[in-house]
Amino acid sequence: MTRERALQVVLGFVGLIFLASVYPLVAFVRQAPDLSMMFSLYVTLGIFLLLAIRNPSGSRTLIAFTAWSSFAHAAVMGLQAFRNMVARVELVGVAVLVVIGVVLIALAPAKRVAAQTSATTPAGKLPVPSKQTVPSA
Repeated sequence: MTRERALQVVLGFVGLIFLASVYPLVAFVRQAPDLSMMFSLYVTLGIFLLLAIRNPSGSRTLIAFTAWSSFAHAAVMGLQAFRNMVARVELVGVAVLVVIGVVLIALAPAKRVAAQTSATTPAGKLPVPSKQTVPSA
């Protein structure tokens, strides 16, 4: 399996997990509106991750955001669990979010712009823009 294909599988899996949070979003809308608000972000992110399957290299920023926001969420949730602000069982979610972040960063597509520029221009020289003529009216 190629790296891009593995990334597409991971994007689909994570996208479906995030999209599945629509159920708790609806279930907790009255009891915990703040939790529902967080789930709405994950549902939206899940939809965009599923759309990113078609062109992962064109979705580098989305993939990076998903990875780093997963790390941030895991850090806050882990701190809350260790300070007994939330149940210790939430550490399972911390582990899942860290795994999601690590896998997405490991499989993230490389930048292509830098590779194209260095491959088409001599070392240390910038490309010269071509002159374009504007048709007169």
